[in-house]
Order: sequence, then structure tokens, then C-alpha cells
Amino acid sequence: MLLSDISVKRPVFATVINLLLIIFGVVAISMLALREYPDIDPPIVSVSTKYTGASANIVETRITQLLEDRISGIEGIKNITSASTNGRSDITIEFKLSRDIDAAANDVRERVSRALNNLPDQADPPEVSKADSDQSAIVWYNLRSTNLNTMELTDYAERFLVDRLSVADGVARVQIGGGRRYAMKVFLDRNAMAARGITVTDVESVISSENVELPAGEVESLDRNFEVRVARTFLSPEDFAALTVAVGDDGYLVRLGEIANVELAAEDDETEFRGDGVNMIGLGIIKQSKANTLDVARSAKAQIRKIEETLPDNIFIVPSYDSSVFIEASINEVYETLAIAMLMVVIVIYLFLGNVRATLIPAVTVPVSLVAAFIVMYALGFSINLLTLLAMVLAIGLVVDDAIVVLENISRRIEMGEPPILAAYRGAREVGFAVIATTLVLISVFVPLVFLEGNVGRLFTEFALAIAAAVAFSSFTALTLSPMMASKILKKRTRSAGFGAWMDKRFHALENRYFKSLGSTIHQPFIMVLLLIVSVVALVQMSEKLPSEFVPKEDRGNFYILMNSQEGASFESNAANLKLIEDILMPYRESGKIGRLLVRTPGFGNNAGMAIIGSADWDERDFSTFTLMDEISAKLDAVPDVRAFSIMRSGISGAGFGRPVQFVLQGDTYENLVEWRDILIEKASENRNLVRIDSDYKETSPQLLVNIDRDRAADLGVSISDIGRTLEVMLGQRTVSTFLDRGEEYDVIIEGIEADFRSPNSIDNLYVRSSRSGELIPMDNLLTFEEQATSSRLNRYNRMRAVTISANLAGDYTLGEGLAYLENIVRTELPDNVSIDYKGESQLYQEQGNSFVYVFMLALAVTYLILAAQFESWVHPLVIMLTVPLALVGAFIGLYFAGMTLNIYSQIGLVMLIGLAAKNGILIVEFANQLRDAGMNFEDALRRAAAQRLRPIVMTGFTTVFSSLPLVFASGPGAESRMVIGMVIAAGVLVSAFMTLYVVPTAYSWLARNTGSPQQRTNEIERLEVEIPYRKGEEN
Repeated sequence: MLLSDISVKRPVFATVINLLLIIFGVVAISMLALREYPDIDPPIVSVSTKYTGASANIVETRITQLLEDRISGIEGIKNITSASTNGRSDITIEFKLSRDIDAAANDVRERVSRALNNLPDQADPPEVSKADSDQSAIVWYNLRSTNLNTMELTDYAERFLVDRLSVADGVARVQIGGGRRYAMKVFLDRNAMAARGITVTDVESVISSENVELPAGEVESLDRNFEVRVARTFLSPEDFAALTVAVGDDGYLVRLGEIANVELAAEDDETEFRGDGVNMIGLGIIKQSKANTLDVARSAKAQIRKIEETLPDNIFIVPSYDSSVFIEASINEVYETLAIAMLMVVIVIYLFLGNVRATLIPAVTVPVSLVAAFIVMYALGFSINLLTLLAMVLAIGLVVDDAIVVLENISRRIEMGEPPILAAYRGAREVGFAVIATTLVLISVFVPLVFLEGNVGRLFTEFALAIAAAVAFSSFTALTLSPMMASKILKKRTRSAGFGAWMDKRFHALENRYFKSLGSTIHQPFIMVLLLIVSVVALVQMSEKLPSEFVPKEDRGNFYILMNSQEGASFESNAANLKLIEDILMPYRESGKIGRLLVRTPGFGNNAGMAIIGSADWDERDFSTFTLMDEISAKLDAVPDVRAFSIMRSGISGAGFGRPVQFVLQGDTYENLVEWRDILIEKASENRNLVRIDSDYKETSPQLLVNIDRDRAADLGVSISDIGRTLEVMLGQRTVSTFLDRGEEYDVIIEGIEADFRSPNSIDNLYVRSSRSGELIPMDNLLTFEEQATSSRLNRYNRMRAVTISANLAGDYTLGEGLAYLENIVRTELPDNVSIDYKGESQLYQEQGNSFVYVFMLALAVTYLILAAQFESWVHPLVIMLTVPLALVGAFIGLYFAGMTLNIYSQIGLVMLIGLAAKNGILIVEFANQLRDAGMNFEDALRRAAAQRLRPIVMTGFTTVFSSLPLVFASGPGAESRMVIGMVIAAGVLVSAFMTLYVVPTAYSWLARNTGSPQQRTNEIERLEVEIPYRKGEEN
């Protein structure tokens, strides 16, 4: 082997190359970003259009459908979700991960601009934004004060804190939770207005025309010019109250204060935010869509520390919810696991070799290969994340294998009496081919993972290439550093006493027993065939028994309680119900089971309210957050009037508050969808494991429909827009102007007095002015009302009308089982013209399931072909690959007895097992070929090769198992996913290593008896070259 030859001859050269790898690796580590998962945020673009006054039905047909038709032809769309509500259309387009978000947004803008002419005239132009895939805050800080009220605190935050926090790296915007912004509120008294003959439109036009600041030219003198401005004189409630609205018949000036209460109040007082039971406001940090959570949280923290230095004595900023704590803690856990795995591997090597010097050699290759792997990760633009670190932990067992094989062979030769330098030279040459073969096989197993599509592909590309890089560098180090160090520090010495001698004696006895046992087993192929048939049958049986899901449930330490109230519930009723929920949670806070408790109403999206709960730190609690969630959920069922449920967000399946089961029914009309929805929910409710089943289409939103008598209105000279605007102001509110206060601009809002409008009949004292006669016309002459229930939200998914059924999963019930149950209902109970689809985690689960089988087959095929090329035979690889089903059976048995599931982590482990199982077979087959080349007869060569390779096989098996044990017994944040992959590797390698020792020799004996070695044809050509002299162009 060229590499090992040069290294033994030129030790300084070998050392320098490995030192350079370490130096560049350390530089790469310092430059790599740290994050939880690889960058898998999908590019999401959203289009929102306002169409004031239009009902959801009109918005859906006139705007949403039209825009969807135009957008749908853009390249790379994964799915389109849209919601049409009264007066507003929201379309969210999720693109494939490969699309650049800026290019995608430009494509959407271009398509939307083409549709502008076809939209209704009254609709606002659509707004296109590169919306975050995750619009929820990653960190909440609480702002409280000893003597300021909520409005004063909000004002302080907006003036002094929000802008300073927004400039921190990666912060998209700062959200104020429970903030109440100042506004000048003008509460119109309809009776006082009626008495003075004033209408809403009069008030609105006066305020907007009087409250202005205008340039009024300039005054020029000889020496200087003065700019003239008309000052804004309306700065306080008193100024506005003194505003003249109309002039009476006798010249009496009617002031605004006579027909309205003017006060400085909250722009929107229907919001609350409490931390640990105390009213306060929250500062939520929302990150940019491609930003790194850890970096953003750190830069926000640094900014907060600066801000705290300048805060007044009566204002405090308290850190509250922080999603980066879990990420940081779980990454630290993996670092600890790395250290433990390294230590265990070194101990195993020492036990087998019983020699500190010999142990040092493979122990050095581990850090070199792992550190060097970061160079490749940096070159490919990866990050240090849970998956790449997990790859490093798993790589420890693989990385050390090559060095062990080389070292074991060299020490065997030294024991045979060769001087160390010669033993290193010859020993490394002997196994060089085997080392490179195993390396190529392991790399070939991981490379197909790169072909996985979508999120799962992104996740495992980094994982696969990180391991592949570590393994590639390990074989380089094993062929350069290991022989060089062996030639320098190994000595021939017999272990005469103690544990080492006992170990040697036992191993020699074991090798001899194994050598003898092979004499009988290789002549009993039917046992091997039976074993393989049993293992394949067991595989099929077990794979059906094992439940499957997307990712294992992770205890992330933080969870949410979402509260949904009935359609049309008022803020007051929601706030009261949230207070009941808070009262249930506060005892947990006082007992220390909960570390933080935030509540806010309204919540995000369609939720009436939400609570963010952080359990106590992992070190301080002996219970799982899931048991706490179940306990709290049971108590929440007692709150009347609302549905409240707890959810834990999954790290991989993305952000948002999507529940695990999201099953979409698609059809042509909402009437059909409602019918199917009812059947599905009724049948699904029979399954106790699907809890809190809900749908996103509820036709129960209360609505008052105003019918205007158009003929009468035309007859009296009243315009319909006046009627609409009057109703909007008196029953809702309308922003008509702004005012300045200490350099900030605030809104002036006119609205009716709330107490006047408690029932549908209370608009009898409202007047509009006739454009014909100028008289006041009572509005109840023109209007009639009818009450109706409707759906306030019409949803579409991938351009079809859709209703989404969502549910949580109980206990150990998995996502795969839940979706299969719903699919079965659709098959048996619903008509053929319904189509189904999935959203969120359910969609990711469906995608991942299909692609995994393909990748597994690809990995098997690539491994087989690479082995065939190396061994120059179609039979030898088959012999080696026979151990794969045995390894898989071991892994399935491990998962089954540990009560784990088939998920993306266990699937990566299964793909890895192909390489790990094949590795031991390669050692036996390759050495048997060498011995056959040296002239030994077939059976002796086979038995001698197997016996001589027993120690490295057992050692590498143990190192792999021991390096994965810290994963199997993992605890703390993120342990759930690490345990799964650890269990697959440990159980699979244990079974396959011991089975290999008998299956491979037996299969080789029966299948490969008539095959040659890779060198056979080369030797034949050399023999013929000698026998037949070379002649050029001569006639015979």
C-alpha cells in the first residue's frame, strides 16, 4: 500500500499531514454555525389581500381562486394553502427546499401583478411577503414596572426598546405581547348627535379636514427666508373636545366634546398578557426565516444586557420563555456523549490489547478523523447541529475500527518475531486493501441518503456526509499515522502476569475452539439457510408489528396550552376562561413543577387564548413533561365553555402549532365536505387514541345580516356607502386621523359607546343625511336584520376546497397508526369522489415513508456493486451481504423489546447497519483470498482467515457497541431520538458480529469454492508473459 509504505519510511511527513488535518479541522469548527437541525426551513411566500366589507364567500370566488389559478404554474411549489375570511384573503405558498426564497417571491409578485386587473375595484392590491415559516417568537422577555400601567409600559417599549432589539443579528421583528398602544378615542353619543342634527359622516370629515399640518409658503426678507407652516393644534383630549363640529341656527358652535367623550385610551384594549400571574407586557423576538435560533437568541441576550444598563429604576426586563435553552442543552448532552463514547472505546481497546502503547495508536486516530471531518462539513456549507454531532458519536465506533484492524495485524507480526518497523511495513500492506474496502463500503452506504428528497433529505444529507467524511479520514489516518506510530512505539513483549496474560490465554483458547468448530459448521449449510429464512420471515413479521411515526416524541421542556372558544365568543368571556386555566396552572408554578408560565389572549392564529409553560430544568425534575401535560390536560377538561389542550412542538416537523394528525378532505362544495367531515369525525371519535378531534370549518359563527331597502334609500337620497360607514363607526371603529405626542404619531379613532349596542335592535337612534334635502333620515326606516350562522373561514388546499381534520395522539399511539385508521374510514364510509391529502407533520411522515424503502434498496445495490468491483467477483459480495438480514433482525428485536418505534432516526440506523454488517464479512473474505493466493488449500485458508480475524472482529464489534451505549442510555434533553439510533446500532451489531463468524465462512465455503481471487487474472497474465516471449509484428 503506497500510503502505509511512505508513512513507515517517512514518519515526520506522516505526522505533518495529520497535524495539518487537525489544524484545518479546528479552524473549520470555529467557523461553522451552531444550530439545532440542518437548515430545513422551507421557503414560504404569502399573499394577503384586503377586500373590506366582502363576505368570505365573495372573497373566496373573486380573489382567492383567481390568485391561486395564476400562482399555481410557478416552478417548485410544494403546496398552496389559503383561507378566505370576511374582508380578507390569505394564501400561503410553500416551495420545495431547493427553491431560492427571493426568486420564488419575485415569481409570485410577477404572477400576482398580472391578475390585478381582474380583481374587484374595491379590493386593496395584494401584498406579497416572504413570510416566516415560523411566525412565533423564539424568546419572550417580560417587561414589568412597579408603578407604570400597561399603556405607559407599551409606550416605553415602543420608544426605547423595540428598535434597539430589532437591530440584533437575525431578528426579523419584535412583537409586543399584551401591549396597549395609545390612541385618541372619540366615543360618539348617538342621542346627543341626534339632538343636534349631526351624523357620523359630519364628524369624520371635520376631524380629517381640521387636524392637519400644512406648508403655507414662505416669507422672504432681504437677508433671510422663513418657511411658513400651519401648526397642528390638536395635541390633547381637550384640544379635540373643543373642535367645532357644526354651527347651530343661532350661530351656536357645536363642539366635539358635547356629542362625544374624548379620551386618551388604548387603541385595542382586547388583549392581555400575564407572566406568573402578574399583568405585564411581553417582548417576543421573531427570527428571520433563514436565521439560526441559537445565534438570534444570543444576540438578543447581549442586546438586552446593554439595554438593562440604561433602564430606569422602576422598569425590569425578566427573561421568560427561551426555545434556545433546549437546543443548547441537547447539544451539550451530545458533547458529553461524545466524550463518554471515546473513553469507552479506549477502555475496550486496552482490555483487548492489554498494552498502553498499543491503546494509544487507535485512540489518537479518533480525534484526528473526527476533527478532520469538520473540514468537509465547512466546505459543503453544513452546520454543527444535533444530527452532525450524532454522526460524530456514531463515527467513533467506525473510525477506530480501521486503526484496530491495522494495529492488530502489526502486533500479531511483532509477536511472530519481526522487528517493529518491518512488522508495521508488512502488516499495514497486508490489510491495506481490507481497510480501503470497508471504508468504501461504509461510504457507499451513506451516499444514497443524499438522494432523499425534501426535509428528510436535507436532514440526513448532513448526517450521512459527516459520517462518510469521518470514515474516509479514518482510513487515511489508519494507513498513515497508525503504521508510523506502531513502527516507533510498539515493542515485542510477552504478557507474563495479570489481566493481560489471562486475556491473551483466553483469546488463544477461543481462537482454537473457533478454528475447530468451523471444521464442522462449514459443512452444514442447511443450518445457515434455515437461519437466513427464519431471519427474513422474522423481519417481515417484526416490521409489521413495530409502530411507525415521523420522529419520536421529544421532551423539549416547553409546551403550550391552546384555548379554542365557540365561534363569536367575546374577549371578556375568553379572558375569564383563560383566567380559569391560569388558576389551574398556578399551583404547579408555586410547587416548582413549572418554571415559567405566560398566558395571553387572544392567542396566535385562530386561538382564543394560549399559555406558554416551561417545566423545571431537566436536572431539577424527576418526571417527564409529557406526564405533566397529561395531568394538566385532564384538569383542563373541567373548564366549561372552551376546549383547551396542550401540545409540545416537534423540532423537525417544523414550527407553528400544527397538531400531529392533520388529515385533509378535499371536494367540490363545502356542503359535501361538511357531510363527509361529520361522518369522519363521528367514526374517528370511536378511536380512544385520537383525542380532541377538531376541524377547521365550523358553520356556527353568529352573524347579523343587514338588508337595505335600496328603493327607499334611493327615494330619500341616502347613499349605501353612508349607511355602511355609519354602521362601521358606531358598531366597530374607524381610524380617521393621527396626532403627535413627544415626537411619536398615534391614531385618532372614532367609535360608538359600547353600552348603547348590546342587542340587534339598538340601532334605532342612528341617522344619515339625505344628499337631496339635507334632512336627517333615521336608519331603522331603511334597514331590516336577520340572524344567521355561517363559517367565518373558508379554507382551500392545493387549489381545492378543503376541510382539515386535526387531532392529538394519546399515549404511545403513533402517527402512522392514526393516519391508517382515518384512511380506512375514508375507504369504507365515504364516497369515491372525496380526495384526501395531508398537512404538517402528517405530510412529512407520508413523504419520508415512501422515500426510505427506495434509499435502503439503493444502499444495498451500491454496496453490492462496490464490493463486486473490489473483489472482482459477483459471488464474494453476496457472501458478505448475507449478514445484513441478520443485523436488521437484531435491530428490530432491540427496538421491539425497548418499546421504540420505526422513525427517521431508527431508519438511518438501519441503513448504517448495511455497512457495519458487511464490514466484518469483508475482513474474513479478503484474508481468505490472500491466503488462497499464497497457495494454501481452500478449506484451510478459510478456517485460518476466520480464526486470525476473530480478534479484530470481536474488538471492532465491541467498540461499535460500546460507542453506541451512551446513546442507548441517554438522558436529558433530546435523549429520545438518540436512544433510538443507539439501540438500532448496538442490537444490530451485537447480533451480526457473532452471526458473521459462522454465516460468512459457511456461505464462502459453499458459494465461493470455485471462484478466484482478485489477483488471479493478474497472476495468470504474469505467468503467460514469462512463458511466451513478446514479439512485435513478425511473420510466423
